[in-house]
Amino acid sequence: MTREATIKSTILSIEKLPDDKLQEVSNFISFILKQCEEQQLNQGIQRLTEESKTFEFLKEEEDLYSIEDLKEVYNA
Repeated sequence: MTREATIKSTILSIEKLPDDKLQEVSNFISFILKQCEEQQLNQGIQRLTEESKTFEFLKEEEDLYSIEDLKEVYNA
């Protein structure tokens, strides 16, 4: 089913609902839209973080400690 056909079918179904159920549908649609917005925002933030060069200096940092520096070694 195409997007337009789905929208038309949904509108026809919504028009048949009583007022109290119509409010439930409206609330649910608002909830879904909010989730979509948050997901898009999170994906945008994730993309910016991945492309950021902010922590590039950490890749060049040498290791300060090695296994030989340990006083005790715990085996799990």
